[in-house]
Amino acid sequence: MRYVTSYLLAALGGNSSPSTKDIKKILDSVGIEADDDRLNKVINLLNGKNIEDDVIAQRVGKLARVPAGGAVAVSAAPGSAAPAAGFAPAAAEKEESEESDDDMGFGLFD
Repeated sequence: MRYVTSYLLAALGGNSSPSTKDIKKILDSVGIEADDDRLNKVINLLNGKNIEDDVIAQRVGKLARVPAGGAVAVSAAPGSAAPAAGFAPAAAEKEESEESDDDMGFGLFD
């Protein structure tokens, strides 16, 4: 995924045909060592294709079929308080994790 992402970054940045050197420069900037075999495979697959039309537009339909999670089926008797009680511990854990982030002295967006 990192090779595809780096290729797309280079292409969307104006380089219509990124080379291995271009992609390695991007990966090196974030401390990732490139595997030449994988990098060459990605370049061979994507080189010469229009990123917006050939790659992104064709893949959007495939992404729509990927389950995104979040929907949970709960089977309980009508009027039962079981589903609400089941979610209370998760909310308490979330509050705890947010508080523990404050103890670190910085936040994600500070």
